[in-house]
Amino acid sequence: MQTLAHADPLVVAGVTMRSRLFLGTGKYTTDEAMLAALEASGCELVTVALRRLDLDDPKKKTILDVIDWNRYRILPNTAGCRTAEEAIRIARLARSMGLSDWVKLEVIPDPRYLFPDPEETLKAARVLVGEGFKVLPYINADPVLARKLEEIGTVTVMPLGSPIGSGQGLQTLEQIRVIVEEARVPVVVDAGIGVPSDAALAMEVGADAVLVNSAVALAKDPALMAEAIKEGVDAGRKAYLAGRIPRRQDASPSSPTEGVSRPN
Repeated sequence: MQTLAHADPLVVAGVTMRSRLFLGTGKYTTDEAMLAALEASGCELVTVALRRLDLDDPKKKTILDVIDWNRYRILPNTAGCRTAEEAIRIARLARSMGLSDWVKLEVIPDPRYLFPDPEETLKAARVLVGEGFKVLPYINADPVLARKLEEIGTVTVMPLGSPIGSGQGLQTLEQIRVIVEEARVPVVVDAGIGVPSDAALAMEVGADAVLVNSAVALAKDPALMAEAIKEGVDAGRKAYLAGRIPRRQDASPSSPTEGVSRPN
């Protein structure tokens, strides 16, 4: 008997994945904690911030030496880039290193709230798509921007649920709902997810996947939280496919009332 994961695959840029949970690799206290969390999550796609690697010394061990490339697809990201030019340069560097032509595009000039710059993101995405990159752009939950990015050829859109690392949950739920309704590429909710119920809610409204970092890496038990969020993602996806009942203003009895004998 097929499991739901096998019967309902996620396809991004022609690549089929069973897991709809992507994990980041920042903020873990140890490499061992990170690897345990990756294992428990069942994820297949792992993001790595290239600007945080020391690439000047080729002999120095980095996170790229820790992760099993045969088991996980590495998704380089441009975290730390404040302009389109910086992001484009980092993406090109990743490809020249043989990492991937996939890139999670982040352009964030705001040091306090870490909101992505829509104009610079669109500018960078246009250049990178033109150079053959598979671009997964991190954006505010803006349906108009999501549509423009899809039109120029990005392979996903990645709207934020709330500010990065805040754990506030889905503060942009209604905008995400609109993006999901209009998108023809996978929608990946990124940033703000704090607990499994947040991930489940994102999936319940039709998101195709979620990307989580802080909620797992900063948990008391990262591996256990990774497993819990995995289960939240699975439950939310099943609920979306099953179809929730409509909301009603009044109550509706669970048992039929017709034909029931009543006392005189």
